[in-house]
Amino acid sequence: MDQIAIELPRPKEADPDAASAVQELLGGRYGEMSTLNNYMYQSFNFKNKKKLKPFYDLVASITAEEFGHVELVAHTINIMMEGSTFPGDPDIAPMRNAVDKRSHHHFIDTAQSAKPGDSHGRAWTGDNVFNSGNLVVDLLHNYFLEIGARTHKMRVYEMTDHPTAREMIGYLLVRGGTHIVAYGKALEVATGVNITKMLPVPNLDNSVFDTTRKFEAEGAHRRLYTFSERDYRDISQIWKGTHPETGEQLEVIHGVPKGAPVPDYEAVPEEFAPGISQEDFMEIARRLQKSAGL
Repeated sequence: MDQIAIELPRPKEADPDAASAVQELLGGRYGEMSTLNNYMYQSFNFKNKKKLKPFYDLVASITAEEFGHVELVAHTINIMMEGSTFPGDPDIAPMRNAVDKRSHHHFIDTAQSAKPGDSHGRAWTGDNVFNSGNLVVDLLHNYFLEIGARTHKMRVYEMTDHPTAREMIGYLLVRGGTHIVAYGKALEVATGVNITKMLPVPNLDNSVFDTTRKFEAEGAHRRLYTFSERDYRDISQIWKGTHPETGEQLEVIHGVPKGAPVPDYEAVPEEFAPGISQEDFMEIARRLQKSAGL
């Protein structure tokens, strides 16, 4: 799917320092790379899929959504980095502003783009994956992982007012809250215990965040997607009843949510990126046409 989850605003102002904070939501301990890989390996290694299919379907379908969340945070960082430097002859140091920025990695390593790491530039590690093989233990871990991720999103929201970051975080607060509810319901089905009532966490009220309201008005907080027309349909045995915060009816969607175009990015000549001149492009196009028999 050549789409991202939502359309991200692209304001003219860059904020590379805030982008370094957003990196925590990508490659930090509670970032989207962690939620993706935790659920992905739990789905790969799931025991007794046939007997416990509704739980497998839940973890697998949320995995698919988390891939899109990784993509969304990465594009947010990319947009926030746009315009951080200026084109020019290398001898005038067109990237001199980068010396004083919070993260040098964005400028030196990835040509002003996202990295698979945290807000300190440390690479994401597979040590962040928890997969015990015990269904209840893994579900409980996922429940708290989503709560930790929500806490970090709320804090980064308060660190920056950049429109792209706020839009992305608002959406993920709503969808992450949905996953908290989903894992809570799965635990209740598996154990008979209503985990959200047993523990005074989490508070899923998003009303204080300006950018969450439109997504909740669209019903994003009460829908789970299978990300397949035919598979993972047994999540309906878990995702049912009403939302614990709003009392609205929960809904399973067989398929994918509506997406938005993937942002395209201009060349950054001061970064020698993409390193393809107009002449190079025309020659590449000629070779492609020749190989296609045109």
